[in-house]
Amino acid sequence: MRCVVFGTRSFDESSLREANTSARHELTFIQENLSERTAGLSAGHEAACLVVGDSGSAPVLETLKAQGIRGLVLRSAGFNHVDLEAAARLGLPVLRVPAYSPYSVAEHAVALLLTLNRRVHRAYNRVREFNFAIEGLMGQDLHGQTVGVVGLGHIGLAFARIMLGFGCRVLGYDPAPSDEARALPITFVDKETLFRESFVVSLHCPLLPSTHHFVGQAELDLMPAGSFLINTSRGAVIDHRALIKCLKTGRLGGVGLDVYEEEEGVFFRDLSDKVLSDDQLVRLMSFPQVLITGHQGFFTRQAVTAIAETTIRNLDGLASAQWDPANEVHPAAHLA
Repeated sequence: MRCVVFGTRSFDESSLREANTSARHELTFIQENLSERTAGLSAGHEAACLVVGDSGSAPVLETLKAQGIRGLVLRSAGFNHVDLEAAARLGLPVLRVPAYSPYSVAEHAVALLLTLNRRVHRAYNRVREFNFAIEGLMGQDLHGQTVGVVGLGHIGLAFARIMLGFGCRVLGYDPAPSDEARALPITFVDKETLFRESFVVSLHCPLLPSTHHFVGQAELDLMPAGSFLINTSRGAVIDHRALIKCLKTGRLGGVGLDVYEEEEGVFFRDLSDKVLSDDQLVRLMSFPQVLITGHQGFFTRQAVTAIAETTIRNLDGLASAQWDPANEVHPAAHLA
């Protein structure tokens, strides 16, 4: 099957080529993200491969359809960058990677937490300047602390298990927890209780209408002084204006973000010689208790390999019109 791969980075190309055994699919790699301007590059292909940061808006999908595209494969679990109703109307199946390595994102969330709590990033910079003083670097034991986990899917469960291993009391919030989640020593509580009682709140929920700005001023006001907020899920789960207002009070012990609401056009790019025009992101980065990484939570060898292999299997399914229904997303998914 002839597939055009948008938003290609070096690891995308190498992993997809390796997974595309016997070169059964003809892959065209394009570094630019999919947009109304670049959609015409799909001409001569039967499928388009998208990543977070590509635009799957209705006008873009209409252009893809007119160019002969028969289906979309996403190199991600998230799908909020695709207009699913437009895709269904145009007869374009949308296949995603529902799970790859939940440990990759969960472990990155833990890395953000440990770095913030023990001031590792600040200590690293000090020592490089031969400053070995430890004043201002005191953290707290995680053992015995209460950790709130929002979203107990594969990633949230992996994070919860790690925190249980640290000896933490784990609270969970999930509208439909699985039997696997209920089998763990997790106390399920309402949203307000979780934010009020947790020393750490870690977000692992999808971006849906019900979770847009899930963390706003009311939730931040409930968090105890000195507590930590970690987000490795989707940027728009947090109201960043409310977060900045809260950070200015100095109440929070730390905030770790691997995602950002307006990350498109910023994350996955080298802007080191550019002026960053996003004032909100610049403001967030100015706080000493905020640690931001550029959506790298998924970025382990195992996860990248799994994403590539599932993407190729999804292309196999499109080619034969017999794809795994568990990998297909429908318009109703946006309304959950």
